[in-house]
Amino acid sequence: MNTSNTTHTAWSTDAQRWAAVTERNAEADGAFFFAVRTTGVFCRPSCASRPPRRENVEFFNTPDDARAAGYRDCKRCQPARLPRDLEIVNRACAALDADPQQRLTLAQLSDAVHVSPFHLQRLFKRVVGVSPREYQAARRGAALRDALQRGEDVTRATVDAGFGSPSRMYDNAPADLGMAPSAYRRKGAGLVVRYASAPTSLGFVLVAATEKGICKIAFGDDVSPLVDELRAEFANAEVKEDAEPLRPFVAQIDAYLRGTRQQVDLPLDIAATAFKLRVWDALRRIPYGETRSYSDIAEAVGSPRAVRAVASACATNPVALAIPCHRVVQKGGALAGYRWGLPRKAALLDAEARHAGGNTEDGAPASFETNDLDHVA
Repeated sequence: MNTSNTTHTAWSTDAQRWAAVTERNAEADGAFFFAVRTTGVFCRPSCASRPPRRENVEFFNTPDDARAAGYRDCKRCQPARLPRDLEIVNRACAALDADPQQRLTLAQLSDAVHVSPFHLQRLFKRVVGVSPREYQAARRGAALRDALQRGEDVTRATVDAGFGSPSRMYDNAPADLGMAPSAYRRKGAGLVVRYASAPTSLGFVLVAATEKGICKIAFGDDVSPLVDELRAEFANAEVKEDAEPLRPFVAQIDAYLRGTRQQVDLPLDIAATAFKLRVWDALRRIPYGETRSYSDIAEAVGSPRAVRAVASACATNPVALAIPCHRVVQKGGALAGYRWGLPRKAALLDAEARHAGGNTEDGAPASFETNDLDHVA
């Protein structure tokens, strides 16, 4: 990770910058600074001070620009410390990335970057979104996946990825890979993935399942791209269309979209990191007809600064509706990106709000313009 290379283009307009301030988006720290005319101070976007009124705010690219305009540093978020904080986290990440086989304790890592363990833990989690320990686990999982994809045998891949023993690797394999390491090395060879598709009020839905459960629910304007994506994900598995065993699941999704069912309760076969699983579990706890902000979810999973990581978990949700990532919005209530298109997200939320209130005269979600879809990579 190199936080110094974070792109600033995501906050190039005042509207985008204001949205980051209202969300207290730590990812925007360093991209710009905001100043408040009524207090005379300038802050980082993630400052925990009481949100200002928009008409009292102006934006600056650097702390020096803000000071030149007559503003002083906020004592709470200390924007002048930001470059040093990012530099500390960059050094910590470099130490963790240097040797994936080496496991550094928090004490050893803090010695390497010359700060206290408590300060490093808090700073690292605020900037990166996960703890140093979780970061190391993610790096080991990535190294394992890369080695297996290169065709290395499981034992060699286990050693190269830094797992202390084969048993420890197999304990982590379900979360890191979603299947046995030998199956992953073969890119799903030996697995059978069945899929079915159907037209819905939100376009076409594709439902795919292994013998363990549903592995994908996706929406699109056409079936072919959805099938192509599924085949790419399970390149060496036997992927075949088989509508009959999936008919009850498709019917459940159709009932949900029509408002006659308020929960998609399906057996799932999905893999993720421990953090993603916590986020997805929090999403499933959002009541029908309600929404939560990314900050709310970050608080719910015990990582209030991990707004960026929460957004990433939502964007990579493989099972639409079963994990209701469409119920997560920006802090001010505005819609954020949705993997299957913002118009679909808006239609789902509108339908849920009406059905939760007892209005069922129009069962299906509102229509949307397919040429206006905002797909998330």
